Amino acid sequence: MQSPVLVLKDSLKRESGSKAQHANIHAAKAVADIIRTTLGPRSMLKMLLDASGGIVVTNDGNAILREIDLAHPAAKSMIELSRTQDEEVGDGTTSVIILAGEMLHVAEALIDKSYHPTVICRAYNKALEDAIAVLDKIAMPIDAKDRGTMLGIVKSCIGTKFTCQFGDLIADLAIDATTTVDIDLGLGLRDIDIKNYIKIEKVPGGQLEDSRVLKGVMINKDVVAPGKMKRKIVNPRVILLDCPLEYKKGENQTNAELLKEEDWRLLLRMEEEYIEELCMQILRFKPDLVITEKGLSDLACHFLSKHGVSAIRRLRKTDNNRIAKACGAVIVNRPDELQESDVGTGAGLFEVKKIGDEFFSSIVECRDPKACTVLLRGASKDLLNEVERNLQDAMSVARNIIKNPKLVPGGGATELTVSATLKQKSLSIQGIEKWPYEAAAIAFEAIPRTLAQNCGVNVIRTMTALQGKHANGENAWIGINGNTGDITDMKECKIWDAYSVKAQTFKTAIEAACMLLRIDDVVSGIKRRAPGTGKVPSKPKIETEADADSELILPD
Repeated sequence: MQSPVLVLKDSLKRESGSKAQHANIHAAKAVADIIRTTLGPRSMLKMLLDASGGIVVTNDGNAILREIDLAHPAAKSMIELSRTQDEEVGDGTTSVIILAGEMLHVAEALIDKSYHPTVICRAYNKALEDAIAVLDKIAMPIDAKDRGTMLGIVKSCIGTKFTCQFGDLIADLAIDATTTVDIDLGLGLRDIDIKNYIKIEKVPGGQLEDSRVLKGVMINKDVVAPGKMKRKIVNPRVILLDCPLEYKKGENQTNAELLKEEDWRLLLRMEEEYIEELCMQILRFKPDLVITEKGLSDLACHFLSKHGVSAIRRLRKTDNNRIAKACGAVIVNRPDELQESDVGTGAGLFEVKKIGDEFFSSIVECRDPKACTVLLRGASKDLLNEVERNLQDAMSVARNIIKNPKLVPGGGATELTVSATLKQKSLSIQGIEKWPYEAAAIAFEAIPRTLAQNCGVNVIRTMTALQGKHANGENAWIGINGNTGDITDMKECKIWDAYSVKAQTFKTAIEAACMLLRIDDVVSGIKRRAPGTGKVPSKPKIETEADADSELILPD
């Protein structure tokens, strides 16, 4: 029997060789062009209509690309870069896309001259190693415990964001929040978990200046029985549960045959006794506040309120974990396993307040909390969403500085220094890798060039002057002021970038460019409707060599 051969039909589209590489490069350049105008403090904003019909107004690269639906696989890969950068270091989401797009753009001319992609990738990787070495050379160590220095760095890094007009407010919130959850692991290692232990609570209304960091946790919940339970407790004893305080229901359908009225009463009494036993196991430890992730029955509510205990039910797991970190409690799965050490005594105040139209419970004034809540106030939801995005970036920058306290110049100065050093080094490289290496050096100039374009200054004159200042790798701190377009010393203007952000940007951009360059075949099996018919073409067929048209057979 002859072996079956896969035949390409109308629903299977294929691009191969240099055609696929050119398509990938053009797709990557298209993505970079979308967000090119959002780089720098004088950048433009984008208004996006999201999938649910809401409007997003932002200049954050990751937030913009997250809402865009692109068909080309290379474009989707570029969007993933921005998400990776955001998860890894929280900043530089626009720069990484622009740099990756430029790396691919300069490679296009080399591919037209029949350079093999492997040769280009080898030169790019060598350029990456040398670029990181330049970063290490020009990096400036700082004292992360000096609040004034930290404030200046965070302000500089979020100077391109919408909230830079509000002065020190966002930077102060970010530094307070990150220093609260900072845990020293010893041996010079630190753990700062922004995602799990810093909660951002957005409450429309009031002014942005009313925003603050709470030394504890705030949740959008009220006590179960507001009329019977206390809404304000000083120095509360807190018990956290991960189990329901209600009668356990059978997993399967259960039938009970009752012959007497007393049997029904007996069933009810058994249920009451079960719930009372659960509550008594908790009340042995004299708690003031009981919080459970599951349900809490009316009977349990009665027993707890009778003993002066406040209760909150159906709390999110993430919020329960934050409360445990803030007040020193341990989440317990069964009430009969409770111990005195599981009770949280680190909170200074439990209070329920009405903010706007909703009630919020807060466990605050904690002693040595390792979780906190940032309360954001503002005029509208759109404003609060943008402030939240900017605050996330600011907290990420503060975390990066605390974990790796080194700075590099901003304003395109770092890229120009790297570019000048690589250009000089390319003169000593022998063989065919010389030209891709030099092309990579030129690609680094995309960042300062884009900054100059977004400032509205004469790009050619500004770039020529900057290249002259950076000739031979000198004047590493000379860059472009994104507000005025002037060529200045970044130390004097206090325009800095975190070392870890810049290093991650270079690594992600170059590695992604190398990956896309090495793709020489793009096969799409997405069904497309035939024009005019409204019908979907049939699936690709598996045919034998005898039936197949020789022009459609895939090569071996």
